[in-house]
Amino acid sequence: MAFFSGNKQADDQDETAKNIFLFTLNQKNVLITGANGQLGNEMRRASVKHENNFKFFFTDVAELDITNRDAIDAFVKENHIKYIINCAAYTAVDKAEDDIDLCYKLNRDAAINLGIVATNNGAKVIHISTDYVYDGTASTPYKETANVNPQSVYGKSKQEGEAGLMEACPDSIIIRTAWLYSIFGNNFVKTMIKYGKERDTLNVVADQTGTPTNAADLANAIIKILDFSVANKFESGIYHYSNEGVTTWYDFTLAIHKDAGITTCKVNPITTDQYPTKATRPQYSVLDKTKIKTTFNISIPTWEESLNICIKELLSI
Repeated sequence: MAFFSGNKQADDQDETAKNIFLFTLNQKNVLITGANGQLGNEMRRASVKHENNFKFFFTDVAELDITNRDAIDAFVKENHIKYIINCAAYTAVDKAEDDIDLCYKLNRDAAINLGIVATNNGAKVIHISTDYVYDGTASTPYKETANVNPQSVYGKSKQEGEAGLMEACPDSIIIRTAWLYSIFGNNFVKTMIKYGKERDTLNVVADQTGTPTNAADLANAIIKILDFSVANKFESGIYHYSNEGVTTWYDFTLAIHKDAGITTCKVNPITTDQYPTKATRPQYSVLDKTKIKTTFNISIPTWEESLNICIKELLSI
């Protein structure tokens, strides 16, 4: 491609073409799967300020079926994808106990498909996983090296997805998160606000301990990991991310109602036994975030701060 001719107008046009060429050359193409979910939508928002460094391709099932390996391969080749961020998952935890085949298809098989395609095309994968890979019997925050022992179909499918992905594409980053919520989709925060406005009383489990995660914070952390990977190196491995702090579903609900200005609903603490569910939940799933903070120099807000920000935005919509 020639960028100089001696003619000023032509040279100006060539200079513009050169800048566009160099800009495109320097951009890294990033595929986001599950783009219509909570985290996927937050990735859309977080990506806006980073479009100079990355070109993002946001897909959900209508645009790309990640259970179809050939379709993924064709998409990655056609769009010269360098990074795949897998936000797609089957997350209906109780429904998964009956819908086993589809749960494994999305949480295990699709992750393996993405890993195989990434390896074959020289791409790298950032995959989102869950605290449900643990059995919840710990009493101190789980480090990434802790033994996994999922107790539900959902947890088992996610754990097998992790293992399959790492085997297919060792150049992967897996981020386990917990208690995810955002202004998008259906989640615990929005449900508690809805129930708080509709009901006089509400019973909430008080003996399950963990940490909520604002999906907006996780999305920003993923972008920071992308930036780090381009500027330094891709630090493959398993990481934990949630907001800072520890709470229960009961105390989380009290904080939600306080931030939302709900005063007419009495929240009662109950035990797990008093609220039976099809899928077993981890009793304790606090995640140790030391590794992700030190590796990528990520600062993580407290769950109280991030909840307050999310609810202010929800109330303004």
